[in-house]
Amino acid sequence: MQSLRVSGLYRYPVKSLGGEASSSLEVGPRGPQFDRHWMVVDADGRFITQRQQPRMCLIQARTDDERALWLTAPGMPEICGGERRAERLEVRVWDDVLSASAAGPAADRWLSEFLALPCRLVSLPDHVARPVDPDYAGPSDQVGFADGFPFLLISQASLDDLNSRLERPLPMLRFRPNLVVSGCDPYAEDRWRRLRIGDLEFRIAKPCSRCIIPTIDPATAQRSAEPLRTLRGYRRRDNKIYFGQNLVHRGSGRLAVDMPVEVLA
Repeated sequence: MQSLRVSGLYRYPVKSLGGEASSSLEVGPRGPQFDRHWMVVDADGRFITQRQQPRMCLIQARTDDERALWLTAPGMPEICGGERRAERLEVRVWDDVLSASAAGPAADRWLSEFLALPCRLVSLPDHVARPVDPDYAGPSDQVGFADGFPFLLISQASLDDLNSRLERPLPMLRFRPNLVVSGCDPYAEDRWRRLRIGDLEFRIAKPCSRCIIPTIDPATAQRSAEPLRTLRGYRRRDNKIYFGQNLVHRGSGRLAVDMPVEVLA
């Protein structure tokens, strides 16, 4: 019998900027602590992602348990932008309109210079709850600034299978998961319904339909046809391309690499 385990954990402190691998993650009501806790918005408060600004992938973001945020990018000095809670502004992420906290003018100037457009950095206050789509979740489920769900899971076997079909293999970070599981067959996650890892339980909400972000090389910000061209050949359904599973979770706790994963259903 195969032994499932956690083989990778990732979080993305700022929506659509570079992510960070971790050996462990604290999990709260919104998912991994400080995952998509910050977001870049335009002058009208609307969220900006790599879909419009591929250069965002060149910015690396890291954070700590003290809510400090460090940003680095080619040709730019490192900046530490913590949270400033005095100024609030209305922001929009997809159809959700939320009250956010401004991170401060230094971070705004830094991002505006690198991206060559006026923009601001905001965070989601702890008291602001952004519900998950009720079609796929319960009334108490919430998420930060992620597109829709607190967790994205991909099995290592699924990536290995995809890479066996590509001329150049891609790293897992191209697909921006939070949770990577090893010890299963390729695309076994398609059949899972409920999981337990440590004290946390997870429910598969829906398959993840992929946008163009995985086609952007995080080292160069250049787009290509892959991996969507290859995925289209065998992972397409209802005119969408699926790779990975969106999860909602129950409870708070800690995840760590090498923890066993139990499939409940």
